[in-house]
Amino acid sequence: MEPRLTDNLRLVFALIVLLSAASSENDRDLDFCGTWRHGQGPLSLSVNLSTGCDGISISADRSSLSIDGRITAQCRRSEVISLERLGLDSVKDSDFCLYWEPLLDQLKLQVRGKTLTLCWPASLQGSCCAHLSHGQNTPEAPYGIINGAVRNDVITHKTLTAYKFIGGPFNRKKLCDEASQESTQVMSEGAVMRSQAVGSVEHPCAPSSEVDMTKNFRGHNVTSPAAKDASAESTTTIYIPPALKLAAKKTSKVVCTFFTNNSLFQEGQKETRILGDVVGITMENEVITNLSEPIRIGFHHDVIPKTHSRTCVSWDTRKDPLQVNWLVDGCETQQKGANHTECLCDHLTYFTVLVQLEPRPVRHLLALTAITSLGCAVSVISCIALIIFLCRKSRRCKEQSIQIHLGLAISLAFLNLLFFFTGVLANVGGECVCSWVGAVLHYSLLSSFTWMGIEVFHTFWLVYMVFSPSPKPYVWNLIGFVLPAVPIIILAAVGDMYGLREVVASDDVSNPYLMCWMKDTHKALLAHYCTNLAVLAILVSSGIVMLFLVYREIRTRDEWRQNRVAFLSIWGLSCLFGTTWGLTFLDFGPLSDFVLFLSCILNSFQGFLLMLRFYMLDWMRKQTGGSALGSTSTGSTRQHMLQAQEKS
Repeated sequence: MEPRLTDNLRLVFALIVLLSAASSENDRDLDFCGTWRHGQGPLSLSVNLSTGCDGISISADRSSLSIDGRITAQCRRSEVISLERLGLDSVKDSDFCLYWEPLLDQLKLQVRGKTLTLCWPASLQGSCCAHLSHGQNTPEAPYGIINGAVRNDVITHKTLTAYKFIGGPFNRKKLCDEASQESTQVMSEGAVMRSQAVGSVEHPCAPSSEVDMTKNFRGHNVTSPAAKDASAESTTTIYIPPALKLAAKKTSKVVCTFFTNNSLFQEGQKETRILGDVVGITMENEVITNLSEPIRIGFHHDVIPKTHSRTCVSWDTRKDPLQVNWLVDGCETQQKGANHTECLCDHLTYFTVLVQLEPRPVRHLLALTAITSLGCAVSVISCIALIIFLCRKSRRCKEQSIQIHLGLAISLAFLNLLFFFTGVLANVGGECVCSWVGAVLHYSLLSSFTWMGIEVFHTFWLVYMVFSPSPKPYVWNLIGFVLPAVPIIILAAVGDMYGLREVVASDDVSNPYLMCWMKDTHKALLAHYCTNLAVLAILVSSGIVMLFLVYREIRTRDEWRQNRVAFLSIWGLSCLFGTTWGLTFLDFGPLSDFVLFLSCILNSFQGFLLMLRFYMLDWMRKQTGGSALGSTSTGSTRQHMLQAQEKS
């Protein structure tokens, strides 16, 4: 009982430490949240930040949220930012939070789930503004901040025009050491108590190294200070080339900062994850680009499976200075192993390695592209030959199924022709052309699926609805060519659905394949599920059911004693009913590569396979004097109806 009592006392002690730290009025950092009560109309964010340590004020009125203060070590910012893109003008109240991390000189504002970084993490400085305390309350007003709270502790439920916080200067290195000791102490208590916490606690500060490029500078290697005592497999290294000395104009000092807490830069990254450290390489008042010799940064990180790509990226503020934007421009990725990546970059900024989580990079993309291009080219030629063959046959035979086969051949020819040229059009025409080509390609795909569905339904009609007249040809044309245009028109009216799409190869993520298709957005993905996959699921399931019913009807016929006839019937109907597209749903597990290649071959060569089917059936009919798979009659029996379908 005594050891258990000791463990319980330690647990209580640790909880007291954590709770007291969370409820302190003078916390090292600031976590302020509230609700901005504003009007409906154009809204803006006013930012006025300068270096020093007087304090910070968060104020609000009907149309503007303002953040003013002198609390930063080196961040300066003064501007008015429109909040129109956040969609706040349609509501009256907006929840927000302001986070201040003095040890890294970072200030973030979160409004309705959208994070705006006002001051980016910086390297360790001599002093910082910490332990902000709440100042005197301001007057109430109809518009302002309601339910202001520090670390979830509500200060007041009234609507105030502003909240003010006063801070004091502290030695930053001393605070880092204290914070590190506190984290280690709490973690050691947890280890003694056998808690579920695993791993080490990250150092709360960003260690940095300064390199002075002397006159005869010949390059220098920098190792992460926090990892000097660790194993070589966990370090981050930087090689600064002599070319940087030649490119520098104003200073010779380079600061390399290692951010082990990469969550500071993870905001907005939904489909990617940062691996390991984020490294900042800067020179004061210098913009360095296009170095003749690249900077080499070696990252050690967790082991990454081959199915996930990793890319060296650099941070860029030109697109949106308030949010994290990672670009591949200016960096080359070299994979040194499953857990080691080297980045070769020709400029200075923040660098890291991103791993792609979704969509999954495509393995063997070059081989699949070659197969698809060849298959589409052959299918286009085959479909044209099949169209000519069916047109000639329709003059001799008035069977309605010929018109349905003709509609399928036309739609497949159009689909394969567009898919063959989509890569060329994407590279030449860009986003503008792809918005049209993607919509037309989507239409041709849905039209092909629709005609395959018509083939299924018409076969069912011939076999099970013998005495009922089949719909007129113009009805099939309306369904096959007009109906697929309806969802395309709706999606085009919604907007931002079609455009340039990148298909990333797992072995070369820096050179993606470009095509015109639906965009990689949430609403486009939803449209893909509701149109393509839903129609495909219905088509494949109905096609498989129809294959089974056809097999049950004709398996007792004399012609089925010939194996080639039996095989040709089921194989031909499988292509006709679109069941080969069902392989799309089997692309998972250990047979994923095999299924992917098989699906690519069968579907890209579908036009050729259909042409082969019809020519083989016609040849066999001639060899047997018109009796292969039945007579030429379209009599009133089910078998004769099926025979007419198979012959055509």
